[in-house]
Amino acid sequence: MNGAEFLAWASLFAMALLGMAMALSTIRVVIGPSFGDRVLALDLMTNIALAFVAAFAIHTGVMLYLDIALALGLVGFLSALAFARFMLVQFDSEQTNGDRTGL
Repeated sequence: MNGAEFLAWASLFAMALLGMAMALSTIRVVIGPSFGDRVLALDLMTNIALAFVAAFAIHTGVMLYLDIALALGLVGFLSALAFARFMLVQFDSEQTNGDRTGL
């Protein structure tokens, strides 16, 4: 077995494992007991998708897919910030019991 064959098999194995991880994180999104668990699982799904695109780029040899992975990473980071801001606002409104005079 030469290096190219090993890389092809390793990338297929990585994509299979990433597919299983995506399925498990999807289950966490569906049955997550709290909103924070669901947000964390969605962030994990973004990172798994990023790794899957990178493994697919290695498997096919088309490095243009790495640009897609980079854009997906930026979108995932911004969505995590947006969810964190939303949770902060929700927590703040629960603490003040809807009284917004202090803002």
